[in-house]
Amino acid sequence: MGLGSPKSMASAYPKTLVPIAASIGGLALFLVFASLLLVDQPIGSKVSGYFFNLDQASKVDLSPFNNETSIFEIKDRANDTDTTRKIVDSATNKTVDTNINKTIESDVNKTIDSGINKTVDAGIKKSVDSGCDLYDGKWVYDSGGPLYTNNSCPVLTQMQNCQGNGRPDKEYENWRWKPTKCNLPRFDPKKFLELMRGKTLAFVGDSAEAPKNRGNKRMQRYYFRSTSVTIIRIWSSWLVHKTTENFDFAPEGVDKLHLDIPDETFLNDIPTFDILVLSSGHWFAKKAVYILNNEIVGGQLWWPDKSRLKKIESPEAFKISVATIMSTLVSSPGYTGLTVVRSYSPDHYEGGAWNTGGSCTGKVKPAVDLVENGFTNMMHDKQVLGFNLGVKNKTNKSRVVFMDITKAFAYRYDGHPGPYRSLDPNKVVKRSADGRPPPQDCLHWCMPGPVDTWNELLAEVIRRDFEGGD
Repeated sequence: MGLGSPKSMASAYPKTLVPIAASIGGLALFLVFASLLLVDQPIGSKVSGYFFNLDQASKVDLSPFNNETSIFEIKDRANDTDTTRKIVDSATNKTVDTNINKTIESDVNKTIDSGINKTVDAGIKKSVDSGCDLYDGKWVYDSGGPLYTNNSCPVLTQMQNCQGNGRPDKEYENWRWKPTKCNLPRFDPKKFLELMRGKTLAFVGDSAEAPKNRGNKRMQRYYFRSTSVTIIRIWSSWLVHKTTENFDFAPEGVDKLHLDIPDETFLNDIPTFDILVLSSGHWFAKKAVYILNNEIVGGQLWWPDKSRLKKIESPEAFKISVATIMSTLVSSPGYTGLTVVRSYSPDHYEGGAWNTGGSCTGKVKPAVDLVENGFTNMMHDKQVLGFNLGVKNKTNKSRVVFMDITKAFAYRYDGHPGPYRSLDPNKVVKRSADGRPPPQDCLHWCMPGPVDTWNELLAEVIRRDFEGGD
């Protein structure tokens, strides 16, 4: 099933949505983790805001950008957990066997490939092959529903509160992702805290909304005293260095992205992170100037001199930014943690863009056929290329994983707020007499909803890494 692919980033997203790209960044992961963990452990949890020291970042050498060869083949880590929960495959109405108490042998000395299902270990000496691709599977109906509700989550933003905003259907909350060859364990807050005992998990990415009174806009820290687990959220819209000062022919006030310099906000603290989750991409729809090797090479929604030739557009800028941050992380002295890159999250404006009649109204269950979007595919592919470029010169003992949610979430056009974006009692939620759809959000995700799966995938990726390392 095809969607109208945006011709440019300018037409892809509304200006009102881009500055609040919350659910598609680290926030969705952070919010659900925080809500589940806080609800489960309300006592002994302490929240404090803090600032990291900012030091000038060094430039990353990204000269071989014409070399887009994939540098590794992805293999996953092992040991799927046991579960007796009954899940029904909607296509066959049969119960899915989720009791897979198996141990799968490690496979060492593997090379790693195009960035789909992967863990790259310390010296690229080995990777543990679980025999199961977490990202190859289908959505199955689970009558048990989500672990929380829109009323029980203490940090849910109104934009994501689809039920609270009047959405009449709830079935979209009950679909769980089922990998073809293994089980994806249901998220368990207590088990997760125990798994992460004494460790620090940091979410870094392009999310704008933050839990109120939880610290600085850019950074929040949640500390769980019972297990000494720290969960940090760090704001970084593009993952690279940003300035607003005059630069060459770009005036003051416009965001200028130095694509070959990483965002210095969190660099000093990289060695303190045991797990670092990166998410970015949709902020490349925002107005910005692109600078590479100290030269203006392009811009998004900004290019005043039409006589000058743009060298790159926003998808290429996205690729370079991913390569920059990954190159920095895998060569940062003292960083031995696991970096998880969450792939580009798809939108579902069917029949047009956000401002040309695009709609996801009336979608109440996952699509049967893959919903393709040419622009999403392009951004995903650029992200994979940037990932591969960035990690190929790895020098430290860290590990990297590409958590590829893009294809799985292409099916979930039912999981967006649509017209149920706010509490406004006068909001229009139905098509007009001439068939025009109401204003709606087909970019962010309802909570509870499909994004809860990101936590399950992340928890499994972490568990496999820890147990595989052992």
